[in-house]
Amino acid sequence: MTPPSFTVIGTPFSTFTRTITLALTHKGITFNQVRVVPHSDTAYEHHPFGFLPTLVIHELNGQKVDLKLRESQAIARYIDRVGPEPTLTIADGDGLTVVAEQMWEFVSFVGAYGFPAVEKGVVKPRVAATDQGTLSDAEIRRTIAPAVAQLRAFLDKIEAHMSPEGYVFGEKLSWADLFLYPLLADLRAIPEGEILSPRLVGWMDKMDQLDAVEKTRADTLSVGARPP
Repeated sequence: MTPPSFTVIGTPFSTFTRTITLALTHKGITFNQVRVVPHSDTAYEHHPFGFLPTLVIHELNGQKVDLKLRESQAIARYIDRVGPEPTLTIADGDGLTVVAEQMWEFVSFVGAYGFPAVEKGVVKPRVAATDQGTLSDAEIRRTIAPAVAQLRAFLDKIEAHMSPEGYVFGEKLSWADLFLYPLLADLRAIPEGEILSPRLVGWMDKMDQLDAVEKTRADTLSVGARPP
């Protein structure tokens, strides 16, 4: 059996790693996965700043290589190029878009503002405090209340840039969905998931029906996992 041409460096617990594995799975591209946490020796071996994920490309133009491609948006663009169907790229005029680049604008919103608001502000402090077991739920809520307020503001703004129904941009699944979903799947797994609006809950229900979502669910916060 021919080994996969790609290896993903990153734990399934990593939201950006899951974005990439979602896309590879959705496109039917086989890959190996090295399940390491950020800032580990292996992470630094593959990424100059120790972040996740890295996509290791083992073959290019029929030649054996071990090219390391870092940063999720760069990896996403490469995946769409080598596996163009089913496409995850929005065209001019799809959904709410006027120009195709609005999809990448949305992706940037999620990475630059969503990750800090969801993960750093709320999810990680909630999980850490819950696992430590020294604070009551009410005390945890009071501690993270300012961050939850900031998260509400982010969710309101991001929803305003989504189509009123369907995927982020309407009928067509895109990278916008695959970047947003892992963050909100983590949020839904904690009590603060109660702040998700009916539109976002409905969108997540639609995403849950994707085969790629089910196949990448193991070892994520949504099933109660913790980092390795």
